[in-house]
Amino acid sequence: MSAADQERVGDRSLHDLKPVTIEQPLLNSIPPGLVHQLDPIYVDHYNRYNVGRLHTHQVPIEDFRANPAKYLIAYGRASAPDIYKITEQKCPVKGGEIKIRIFEPKLVIRGDGKPKKRGAYINFHGGGWVFGDLNSDHHSCKRIVHDLGEGVVAFDVDYRLAPENRHPTAIEDCWAAFQWVRSKAEEFNLDTNRMAIGGTSAGGHLAIVVAHLCRDNGFPLSLQILTVPVTDMHSSFTPDGEFDRENTPYESYREMEFTAPLPAERMSYFHKHWLGVPRPEKSEDDWKISPIFAPNFANLAPALVWTAEIDPLRDEGEAYADKLRNAGVQVELIRVRGAPHIFGGLDDILESARRYREKCIEELRKSIGGSS
Repeated sequence: MSAADQERVGDRSLHDLKPVTIEQPLLNSIPPGLVHQLDPIYVDHYNRYNVGRLHTHQVPIEDFRANPAKYLIAYGRASAPDIYKITEQKCPVKGGEIKIRIFEPKLVIRGDGKPKKRGAYINFHGGGWVFGDLNSDHHSCKRIVHDLGEGVVAFDVDYRLAPENRHPTAIEDCWAAFQWVRSKAEEFNLDTNRMAIGGTSAGGHLAIVVAHLCRDNGFPLSLQILTVPVTDMHSSFTPDGEFDRENTPYESYREMEFTAPLPAERMSYFHKHWLGVPRPEKSEDDWKISPIFAPNFANLAPALVWTAEIDPLRDEGEAYADKLRNAGVQVELIRVRGAPHIFGGLDDILESARRYREKCIEELRKSIGGSS
């Protein structure tokens, strides 16, 4: 090629450039390595309603409190059949009062003219001690009462939230609520020997602590249902609430660090908002933050423990179940395959969530649904 031709052609690589397409993942996408491990129905649901949106922990808490509906999303929870009666009452707590929503079946009168005693199920909603309210598990509580018929009254606890009310407020509120329900035995015709508690995630943590307090105070407890519970807020985070990937003893935290809908970043947010920065200095009450370090696991109520395969909390939930079992507590541990952290609230779309719901109701029927 002559010098003139070379000058006319210029840099051949520039002549050969072709259009390129650069694809970036949408905001808060499911990591590619986890997509095929999750239930495909959940993946479709998440991509339809969640991906591309900010998670609630990614907006200032003040903005969320001012307009929650702007940031909340559809979760796929099934609507429950109606029941006889739903009311609310106020429960006194340290420094104020909280609401408790009460779900009742129709009262049955025995042949001797006396009302039939009923069991009680007390629910603590999830939400990282920061989010959630009485609407979170409304249909779950309705479903329990509907499916158990005349045998059980459900109580849903509207404990106070962080960061406005940091630790130990939620624990104190839930313990006060449990005692309040016991004090209302005559009003609601309850058999206080037939009481169960349960909760999901942070609500599971609160149920765990209440179960220990019941044992310590001699209050009968028939069952604790612990769904994807938080059991250890110390081992995976620095005192300032940063995720400690290198030192966490739970491989599920490393495997699912960036999973949806509960990445480690979100748990770090909950740590900072609930416990403060830095978290409280070490004390004998640390087990109430991280009940996996409780001093005594003996003689606790039977437990039904659920973990989700694609959830950073999986391993600590299973480690807690092992602690119970090793102490001689009756435990049934179920790991739900292909499930995300929030699977239990997706019973309108996931078969695993429907099986979860049916199993919980079955265990409640056996433990507190008897006649008296």
